[in-house]
Amino acid sequence: MSTLQLATRMATQTPTRPTVAPAEGMTEFFDGIACLDERVRRQATPLAPHELPDDHLGSETGCYIEVQGSGERLLIPLGSGVTHIGRGLAADLRLDEDSVSRRHAILVYRRSGSRILDDRSSNGTLLNGRRVTQADLHDGDVLVLGRVVLRYLER
Repeated sequence: MSTLQLATRMATQTPTRPTVAPAEGMTEFFDGIACLDERVRRQATPLAPHELPDDHLGSETGCYIEVQGSGERLLIPLGSGVTHIGRGLAADLRLDEDSVSRRHAILVYRRSGSRILDDRSSNGTLLNGRRVTQADLHDGDVLVLGRVVLRYLER
């Protein structure tokens, strides 16, 4: 096969993703900020990569979700009551990512503490590496919804 024939054949083929998997124990980085809805981004407070959330919050108490992107982090304030998280247009915290269900999870804020509930999602909701249907949340807990990693913070 000539170089011209090979180049023509390669140009007409559908590109494929590399099949190289991350090394065992390593996870692929996913930019969670890229899939955030613009409405949510406007509410968020940007943080530098190594900045502590307390530096921005001052004396403001409440619950927050931290989302990491490439080179930046965002701190999203959670209102009191119920926060619906998912890919659907009706979600309060909208994550436009195919691995996230339209109605993925529900975060319930109560005075006695917050709780996460899986909303019958396809890929499940992981809390600190364990799949849960519902669980109490504590400061610093890591939530994984599809490929999106979120950190729950209380101040």
